[in-house]
Amino acid sequence: MAKLNALMKDTAIYGLSSIVGRFLNYLLVPLYTHYMPKESGDYGVSTNIYAYVALILVLLTFGMETTLFRFANDGPDAQSATAGRRWPDTVFTTAFATVGTFTAIFLALVFGFITPIADYLGYADHHNYLLMMAAVVAMDALQAIPFSFLRFQKRPIRFAALKLLFIFVNIGLNVLYFVVLGKTSVYYVFLINLLCTGFISLLFIPDFLRIQWHFDGNLLRRMLSYSWPLLFLGVAGILNQVADKIVFPKVYPDQAEANVQLGIYGACVKIAMIMAMITQAFRYAYEPIVFAKAKDDDKNEYYATAMKYFLIFTLLSFLCVVGYMPILKYILGAGYREGLGVVPIVMAAEIMMGVYFNLSFWYKLIDKNIYGAIFSTIGCVMLLGVNIMFIPKYGYWACAWGGVAGYGTAMVLSYIIGQQKNPINYPMKEIACYVLLTAVLFAAMEYVPAALPTWAQIAINTVLILVFVAYIIKKDLPLRSLPVVGKYFR
Repeated sequence: MAKLNALMKDTAIYGLSSIVGRFLNYLLVPLYTHYMPKESGDYGVSTNIYAYVALILVLLTFGMETTLFRFANDGPDAQSATAGRRWPDTVFTTAFATVGTFTAIFLALVFGFITPIADYLGYADHHNYLLMMAAVVAMDALQAIPFSFLRFQKRPIRFAALKLLFIFVNIGLNVLYFVVLGKTSVYYVFLINLLCTGFISLLFIPDFLRIQWHFDGNLLRRMLSYSWPLLFLGVAGILNQVADKIVFPKVYPDQAEANVQLGIYGACVKIAMIMAMITQAFRYAYEPIVFAKAKDDDKNEYYATAMKYFLIFTLLSFLCVVGYMPILKYILGAGYREGLGVVPIVMAAEIMMGVYFNLSFWYKLIDKNIYGAIFSTIGCVMLLGVNIMFIPKYGYWACAWGGVAGYGTAMVLSYIIGQQKNPINYPMKEIACYVLLTAVLFAAMEYVPAALPTWAQIAINTVLILVFVAYIIKKDLPLRSLPVVGKYFR
């Protein structure tokens, strides 16, 4: 129970930085969708290039974030020369040097072959877009290791402060360029990201000065053996998130309209990202604890309980986003709101991704990451198949349903095989009740007449959300168990 409380505490801190950061980033969505009209296609360009950035970031980090946790929690083996050195620092140094090498090779290739790369991606006249974002993804990859080390050291305040500082500086510069200076091209979106990422990189210097730098070649071989399946897992996982945005301009029949439609989809997906925020916050806190708890007798009970509460709060978040869509839709410029119908579908896919992440620890803890690579690859093939087959006819609706197909497939496979290889008694009946209740309440929200005044829609949906909250209180969070207020319900 103490570790579960620690998980909740750290999740709150990581969640604050993630949710507040994403909320503040939402302020950029109306900014961009107002100053970059739908017809310009600029938001679609941004969506497309950032999809490539996300994929390349996974390749460059090579699974070293999770690998760092796995090896930093162990001691050195007999062949490791670590006398007089802190073992976690050796693990950090080895991981950082590895990612640094991959990053240097990547930058050399991009700057050396920028012309054919830009021609292939459709940005022959905008080499500068790609060069700026190559520098950004390189710095992001290098930052990933010290950010992971902060999580290992259980320094969520430092972690959250750096993440939020990036957001505040980013927003400030965007307001300066777009509103004050009137610089409304997508070029400035990339330039601002470059400046902010470089600034945060400099702030890691004090952390680097505290490290006892020591590279261990034998450790590197062990880490690479562990991490290469994670690379395939990560690539397949990120493709499940961004493949639609990469594929869309290639298969949409009207090339002149492709960036416009992709911009609509990319803007609407921003609203659905509340699911990604919660999953990310949970992951930041949960991952280090899972590896630290791997030898405890009650670990399976802990994992099962964590899964249930993860689902409860993601389903509640789903209902809140859908229920308050009559207000949330104003985040987007008017020209982009036609795609709001995909938001519940994308959120459902994100919930499946979160469940899949929770299920994934059975193979990580027994060093069988190849299973994750297989599951994610199959899911990715499903997603790509749906996108390639149906985007030409259904546009971005195919992107949304492709995510459900991809994540749903990986989730089901991981559960079935996991229960055979490392059984965990998940409370499936309780989980099923929450899912069914969510489905019923969502259907009720969908039947609320759009012709009603906004306040009336919000009032009805709030009552429906409170029904879900009441069920949580009755089944899993009795008020009498809470501190302070609990005494009034005994």
